[in-house]
Amino acid sequence: MCITQKMKEIMATDYQERMKQEQEKRMYEIKVWFKLAIVALFILMGGVGSCMFVRPRYNVWKQEMEGKAELAKAEQNRKIKIEEARANLEAEKLNAQAEVERAKGAAKAIQIENGSLTPEYIQYLWVRQQGSLGDKTVIYIPTEASLPILEAGRVNKKQHE
Repeated sequence: MCITQKMKEIMATDYQERMKQEQEKRMYEIKVWFKLAIVALFILMGGVGSCMFVRPRYNVWKQEMEGKAELAKAEQNRKIKIEEARANLEAEKLNAQAEVERAKGAAKAIQIENGSLTPEYIQYLWVRQQGSLGDKTVIYIPTEASLPILEAGRVNKKQHE
């Protein structure tokens, strides 16, 4: 045999071995990828399965929390309304007390005048009240000593005569 032929045989066997190694390497890679795919598939199926199990329980928990939040809000609103009602009651009591005090003051003023109101005093009260009208307009026509004539008093006198 010749050296070239021996070289060709060595090269052929070397080539065949390399091809066999590459084929084994490819098969190994395919097996690894196949195993990874199976693991990924199991993980995906586990995730879907757990979602199917966990999701309904989560929805129940979520609705329970929303219910508790609504209940707390309703209780807070009820407390606010109760406090507003108490404040209104207190304000009404104070207004009633103020009205009683005003009535006592008016009664005392009448008592001081010995129970008789003169037309001049009524005119004085009317003039004094004009300062508290604010932005309301009153047309004032002075007569008889620059005091307004109260027509209501004259009508009552005419009816009694």
